Amino acid sequence: MSNRVEIADLLHQLELAGTEKVKLAITDIDGVLRGKVVGFDKFKSIAEKGFGFCDVVFGWDAGDQAYDNGEFTGWHTGYPDAPAVVDVGTMRRVPWEDGLPFFLADFGTLPVCPRGLLKKVVQQSGEEGYTAYFSQEFEWFNFIAASDDPARRTFDTLKPMTQGMFGYSILRASQRSEYFHSLFDELKKFGVPLEGLHTETGPGVYEAAILYSEVLEAADRAVLFKSGVKEIGSRHGVLPTFMAKVSENLPGCSGHVHQSLWREGVNLFHDPSASSGMSGLMESYMAGQLYCLPHILPMVAPTVNSYKRLVEGAWAPTTLTWAVDNRTTALRALPGGPVSTRLETRVVGSDANPYLAMAACLAAGLYGVRQQMKLTAPATKGSGYADKRNGVLPRNLWDATQAMKESPLARELFGEAFVDHFVRTREWEWRQFAQVVTDWEFKRYFEII
Repeated sequence: MSNRVEIADLLHQLELAGTEKVKLAITDIDGVLRGKVVGFDKFKSIAEKGFGFCDVVFGWDAGDQAYDNGEFTGWHTGYPDAPAVVDVGTMRRVPWEDGLPFFLADFGTLPVCPRGLLKKVVQQSGEEGYTAYFSQEFEWFNFIAASDDPARRTFDTLKPMTQGMFGYSILRASQRSEYFHSLFDELKKFGVPLEGLHTETGPGVYEAAILYSEVLEAADRAVLFKSGVKEIGSRHGVLPTFMAKVSENLPGCSGHVHQSLWREGVNLFHDPSASSGMSGLMESYMAGQLYCLPHILPMVAPTVNSYKRLVEGAWAPTTLTWAVDNRTTALRALPGGPVSTRLETRVVGSDANPYLAMAACLAAGLYGVRQQMKLTAPATKGSGYADKRNGVLPRNLWDATQAMKESPLARELFGEAFVDHFVRTREWEWRQFAQVVTDWEFKRYFEII
């Protein structure tokens, strides 16, 4: 069926259902959904011809502060509209908004568009004969929502939804069972099916694993999951946060990415004849990620706060390591059956933009396959924190961003225009942090210095 026929059929079905309005959304560089609700008559034109969407979504940060170092757009361009296209294949209904039709859109070949970037990497994967299956899992804190001023909100003033650590706790999940089951059930109706949902260690912490799918759909689901959790939470008096690290005294929140490459229904990572159960292709894919990670780290650890999670002994990796079923290494290989064999990239935090994180994982892995790289780094035995033989990850956003800025490899993988724009946004993010007087400084120096 041609795309035009598909659109016409969809519009006919929506019209028969008495649709009066439709919600559209695109994703900005930080992974935040930006969108609008439009009347159905307007949507009919948009679905067929595309629409203009202000490119300021790539000219400001997560707090809507305009970048002063941007080249792609800014005061010097006047923030014009950029042509956007609705992906009619993403249609779902928002169950907590009376079944309102919802569509994702993107900016097509615009080089700074995160969803467009992932589509480009997916196309490369297809041209090389692979279908990538991915899924993402998230950990996040849930707090009791209050009507306080967000600008004055601190961790000490927030009340966790439940108390204590209690990972995998049946008791803690049952104490907020209405919210817990709403997440599972409503997200499924929203086209974001969960494989599992449970409490994780930390007060008010949940972890969810999204059911795997082809990589673009997996990224769509991950973006919609984060937004959906917040929308569902607000209806239950709950304030979820996907910050990578809410407190230095508690574990951080991950966004681990699971992945495998397939061809004609066969998982190419699985090799039962190998002693490890992993194919040579899987090993090359892993070698590519270990090689590329220091060059593209901001794509999976994009905020200042990301690096507060990537510290030793806090359930997040700090070294360029791999092992089979080891939760202290950057890469956790999971050889199993012909369907389940996969790689888990554990560097990714819950604060990452899923489109960029999955583009980074897939492009880096494919680079290793393309270059026929060997997995020469030995598997870590014991703690990954102590295994520094293959190097360590950059310690903060500035160092990671400068490594990406100076990397020809990053430009080879993602193009000059994307890397230039993305690096500028991360430099801006660091500068905003650098000029702020933190609570730590105030408490340490106020009286004694």
